[in-house]
Amino acid sequence: METIVEDAHAGVVSPELVVDALFACRKTAAIRAAIELDLFTHIGEGKSAAQLAAAISASERGVRILCDYLVVHGFLTKDSGQYRMTPSTRMFLDRNSPAYMGAAVEFTAAPEILDNFLRDPAAVVRNGGSAGLANMSPDNPVWVKFARGMGSFTGLSAKILADEISGWTKPPQKVLDIAAGPGVFGIEIAKAFPSAEIVAVDWAAVLELSKQNAEKAGVANRYRTITGSAFDVEWGTSYDLVLLPNFLHHFDLPTCAQLLRKIRASLAEDGRIVAVDFVPNEDGVSPPFPAAFSWEMLAGTPAGQAYSQRELTEMARLAGLTGVMVKPMPPTPASLILFE
Repeated sequence: METIVEDAHAGVVSPELVVDALFACRKTAAIRAAIELDLFTHIGEGKSAAQLAAAISASERGVRILCDYLVVHGFLTKDSGQYRMTPSTRMFLDRNSPAYMGAAVEFTAAPEILDNFLRDPAAVVRNGGSAGLANMSPDNPVWVKFARGMGSFTGLSAKILADEISGWTKPPQKVLDIAAGPGVFGIEIAKAFPSAEIVAVDWAAVLELSKQNAEKAGVANRYRTITGSAFDVEWGTSYDLVLLPNFLHHFDLPTCAQLLRKIRASLAEDGRIVAVDFVPNEDGVSPPFPAAFSWEMLAGTPAGQAYSQRELTEMARLAGLTGVMVKPMPPTPASLILFE
């Protein structure tokens, strides 16, 4: 029989947190299965396990067990044998929603990514980092997985950023989007500013995806690309705005400062540098997602991390800039970072 012990500081002592962590990868597997089967989209206003099984051509037993698991973990509700989505599930996991995030699972649950965390996490801690994706060639399919998956994950941040920049007195005309990925940040700027020209830098296969997205958005005639590493390629000068979306956290502070110096030299007279990233508080443990993101980088990069405002200020100083302004971007966990 288990003994429950009261703790004046932590409340009731319970193994729940430990058990949740030990079994957490099962939750990832369940959400991946549901997304790949398009389960949430097919639920609609509510369906039984038998109805869902027929809709997605799957075993009724398998669907019932998966749906019950998703109810347990808060993704679905169940009443009289009918499964229904929660408001959050409907918003972010129904493929018909404009805020759909399900595509991100292709990257976040990719074997290459899970291997970074589960193969030998103790060694990652001992070494203070991991080769992660750094040892993968530019034409590795994982980069396209990343770009395709992260487009749905970062789309709202891109819209918020474009809205923020729309309030500037001087609209940007020439914009550089570094490590553009699916291109959502540059594309949202192009949509907000009909005269803006976007230059996107990334690997060749990834840029094919960003060009397709620019075509769909109707801005392809103002969207051009440069293939290669942001640290190596020549991208020209006179940029009114340089975007660094979700990029700085992949590198150590001196490397980031080096890149910022290169960017600074390519700015127009009143040009500005804007990053979007996860910025933890100085305590290193809040807010939850930005603070936890350094663990993501420990397992996935040789020296990356999420940087606090103090560290970003030091980064700016090393690059010859005067400082930074950090502005949260709710409801996302990201922040807008304006280098000054």
